[in-house]
Amino acid sequence: MSEYRFPASMPNKVTKIEPLSGFRLRIHFKDGAWGEHDFADMMKEPGPMLDPLRDPAYFARVHLDHGAPTWPNEYDMCPDWVRMTLEEAGELRANAAAE
Repeated sequence: MSEYRFPASMPNKVTKIEPLSGFRLRIHFKDGAWGEHDFADMMKEPGPMLDPLRDPAYFARVHLDHGAPTWPNEYDMCPDWVRMTLEEAGELRANAAAE
């Protein structure tokens, strides 16, 4: 089985991710848009893959794997879903240079 890679031109690709306090992340996208979101509500969802993430110290171990926020247990978030979540919450900024 071959490994999927995001196309380089994909605007929703996450280029930088910064853990903040609790379950908050600052997320930067390839097109320059960025935002901060609190994912605490996601931690209320059931599932064994989320169990380790419920510990804020473990949650802070987020890194990028091919443009997707990913944790050591291989749980990842779809960049499209992350962007939609920020947009729906009114937390997406047009681009980092404008801030």
